Amino acid sequence: MMNITPVVKQLLIINIIFFIGSQFVANAYPLFSLYYPESPNFRVWQPLTSMFMHAPMPNLMHIVFNMFALVSFGSALEHFWGAKKFIFFYISCGLGAALLHTAFGYYQFHIGLENLKAIGCEDQLASFLKTGNLSFSVRPPNMNVEALGNMFNAYNTPSLGASGAIYGLLTAFAFMFPMAELGIMFIPIPIKAKYFVPGLIAVDLFLGFSGNSLFGAGGTGIAHFAHVGGAVTGFIMMWFWKKNQFNKNRWN
Repeated sequence: MMNITPVVKQLLIINIIFFIGSQFVANAYPLFSLYYPESPNFRVWQPLTSMFMHAPMPNLMHIVFNMFALVSFGSALEHFWGAKKFIFFYISCGLGAALLHTAFGYYQFHIGLENLKAIGCEDQLASFLKTGNLSFSVRPPNMNVEALGNMFNAYNTPSLGASGAIYGLLTAFAFMFPMAELGIMFIPIPIKAKYFVPGLIAVDLFLGFSGNSLFGAGGTGIAHFAHVGGAVTGFIMMWFWKKNQFNKNRWN
């Protein structure tokens, strides 16, 4: 494995500091995780700070997997690009991830809102967003429980983690080293990056729209569209840089 590069090392340290600090600082998660823009918990800095937050203890795998990927792929990219270009790319992908995640949340919120209007419960919006419950004498036949549940979750559930930025790094790595062979748990055969990364994004798209886990139904607890947003941002930037030779380096 390539030696860890300076900016990757700094990002690793910042993520670890955020992780440890958030276990002890009261209200760290509500303050720095990303909430829906109309939520009272939303703060303007959250699209940036949320990419340094990770799931609280005892869930260590969230930060461990993300930091392993940061070191593995980020160091290779920083080695070729240099510090300034790498950090610009990383932060841009993280913000792109937050943007698409928020846009999908907006879509889910307004689909739920339309159903709330259709069943005549629009006046209960504030209480529903707070409690997740509706009051009616007879349950309306056109009540869409899934849409209302998605609306409630989009409004109340924060997103956090470096995964969006990491997906941008994966996309850039596949762009620059398409024939590099990557391994994944449960699949004993290495897969070329040009197949591995698009396949991973396709899985996220499927799970994001279906709302299911790979291992069964019932929601994944993963911000799949943040992953896709980071990957799409990374792809657009790589395409632009390659087309315009922005980095003054050439790759095949």
